[in-house]
Amino acid sequence: MPLLQLEELSLYFEESGEGTPVLFLHGLGSSGRDWESVAPRLTGRHRVIVPDARGHGRSGKPPGAYGVPRFARDIAGLCDALGLTGVHVVGLSMGGMMGFQLAVDRPELVRSLVIVNSGPELVARTLRRKFEFGLRLTLLKLLGPSVLAKVLAPKLFPKPEQEALRQRALEIFSANDPDAYLRATKGLVGWSVMRHLGGITCPVLVLASDRDYTPVSTKQAYVDLLPNARLQVLSDSGHASPHDQPDKVADAVEAFLAGVEDAAADARQPG
Repeated sequence: MPLLQLEELSLYFEESGEGTPVLFLHGLGSSGRDWESVAPRLTGRHRVIVPDARGHGRSGKPPGAYGVPRFARDIAGLCDALGLTGVHVVGLSMGGMMGFQLAVDRPELVRSLVIVNSGPELVARTLRRKFEFGLRLTLLKLLGPSVLAKVLAPKLFPKPEQEALRQRALEIFSANDPDAYLRATKGLVGWSVMRHLGGITCPVLVLASDRDYTPVSTKQAYVDLLPNARLQVLSDSGHASPHDQPDKVADAVEAFLAGVEDAAADARQPG
């Protein structure tokens, strides 16, 4: 079992394939299993690394405060230990937040970013958002992950034909360590790197599902602040697009990474 010891943390990760490195980062309360229907598509041309974040999945759950900067430092430590540079980073939801943080803190490490249904901040700017954040924290604190899972699963996969995905989501969320899940959730609220977007110069692809929690227009607004970014909409998809539309996600990621690498190869040509 691949475990990397980083100070007090045992970080679990899986690795496969050869080529330029691609790092897949999962969402809150989940694990690297978010990418099990997408990551294998890339192993023919890439070295694919899929970790479980601190407090999640098969990684350790040490005490103390969690948060996006802490998660990102862990992932940077993994990359350093594996000798990775020029990494393509692909992140879903919380994983996208970690990707943004890595691009701010370690720009030399990040070759490109794919942000899936995420953004550069999680700040409650309206009463509705404050209520939503408060409700989620309250459910977690008082009733635990299994009750929250029963709320989240139908929202993620509302269609009748998505029953298998709903049951899988229930299983994954319910299996969370209650304390670690609560600390991870608290650590996301209020996080922002919005003021640093102008300094993220690597190529960025933002994948926005048409049925995500936040509208496409919200994502377009921050894409416009990035120097080298574009938006692509995933049709008939919810927040967990690597689960409900894995082929569309894989196609988009493959095409984007190929474009980034082809552009770099052209730039190296003399004349």
